[in-house]
Amino acid sequence: MTTTKGDPGRVFAALGDPTRSQIVDWLDEGGSGTATEFAARLPISRQAVTRHLKELEEVGLIVGTKHGREMRYQLQPRVLRESAGWLEARADRWEHALHRLADHLDS
Repeated sequence: MTTTKGDPGRVFAALGDPTRSQIVDWLDEGGSGTATEFAARLPISRQAVTRHLKELEEVGLIVGTKHGREMRYQLQPRVLRESAGWLEARADRWEHALHRLADHLDS
């Protein structure tokens, strides 16, 4: 299956999972982490954490770099900014349309 990194729909779907959003929060706060470190903080196995990390990496939210025997993951904030920009553009369009509707109804 081919994935498109940075695709807003896939980014939001990945962030919709509580475990993945928690990992993103930890990376945002701490800079980097490994599957072992995250598994120690979560009520799931290291293998399950690895699957979550893979999903986040596939959509471009994180990048893993080999450090010894483990991968160390870091957040890619550019992808978050781009997805937020996509959402903001749609929100602006809807807000404009709703204002036009309100003006029409008031007249």
